[in-house]
Amino acid sequence: MSGLLTLNAGSSSIKFGVYLAADEPELLLLGQVENLGPVAQLMLSHPKKKTVEIGPADHVSAVQAILEAIEPVLQGHVVTGVGHRIVHGGKTFTGPVELTHQVMGQLETLVPLAPLHQPHNLAAVRAAQAAFPDAVQIGCFDTSFHQGHSFVNDAFAIPRRFYEKGVRRYGFHGLSYDYITDTLKREHPILARGRVVIAHLGNGASMCAIKNGQSIGSTMGFSALDGLPMGTRCGQLDPGVLLYLMEQGHSAEAITHILYKKSGLLGLSEISHDMRTLLASDDRRAAEAIDYYVFRIKRELGAMVAVLGGLNAVIFCGGIGENSPEIRARILDEMEFMGLSLDADANHANEHVISDGVIPVLVIPADEERVIARAVANHVMP
Repeated sequence: MSGLLTLNAGSSSIKFGVYLAADEPELLLLGQVENLGPVAQLMLSHPKKKTVEIGPADHVSAVQAILEAIEPVLQGHVVTGVGHRIVHGGKTFTGPVELTHQVMGQLETLVPLAPLHQPHNLAAVRAAQAAFPDAVQIGCFDTSFHQGHSFVNDAFAIPRRFYEKGVRRYGFHGLSYDYITDTLKREHPILARGRVVIAHLGNGASMCAIKNGQSIGSTMGFSALDGLPMGTRCGQLDPGVLLYLMEQGHSAEAITHILYKKSGLLGLSEISHDMRTLLASDDRRAAEAIDYYVFRIKRELGAMVAVLGGLNAVIFCGGIGENSPEIRARILDEMEFMGLSLDADANHANEHVISDGVIPVLVIPADEERVIARAVANHVMP
């Protein structure tokens, strides 16, 4: 059987999975390389947990370390396909595509729209092309899931010529939303045909309004900065703030650094971007950062319900959404008027269904790697 490799590259880590090609790919190995830089670690989470210190590593050497780790697991199976998470596909790429030289050139032009992610996504592709020259390389796009929105959802109220040139809302976290909606279709088919809000809450965060399995609204827009506050990203921001910063002499490069890497929970708290650290802190600034985070999620939840014209379920996913009962409880506090209330014990235990109100509230761990593996399998299987 053919082996499949999935790579989900960020600025400081690369998540990976190894599968056997099948109609439903069989997972063999799951892990990630963390802390890219001087003290990188390779951490395996399936089938057994294991940590290996690999020292200094960039994206190229990290892929080489992954290659060495997966070789014993493949047991002679040849990697015939490598799948990549690509954050931005613009308005051109509406589904998985082979990453040819021409396609890579097109994706390079989108780097300014996702400067925190796109360069690292493409660096991992090049590293994989060098490591697996005979394998087909497939790109899966976070923006694809949101294709097909109405004009009013995608447009900004600026001169229309910019919309025609691609300045529009794209939405992100599409691989996560793809997995959740597919899981709903299989496990909760009635809910899948209804009006659902999915909250992907992690270091990156967004919410998506989904009707009958289709995205009709997202909190993220033209870039991965918009919407909810995140670990280090600002979320929704009055554009007048940017004009002010420019007038004060800040360069585009400096503003980009502030908005992508120094804002969000880190900027508000001046302590950490990690929700676990903030929840454990007794510092007033940590509490205020969490309060702001929860407030914005509650506000956007109301907006998503308005876009849907009703609500049949709320789904939590992402690192915080899946693992923080306290944050989930605070988000849904005093939301009984929308039919939302929590079963405290079920919520504390991180159970699948955590609600006791009219509207179901579910926790579904996202599996972006499996979405990528399915797309690659479709390309390599006869």
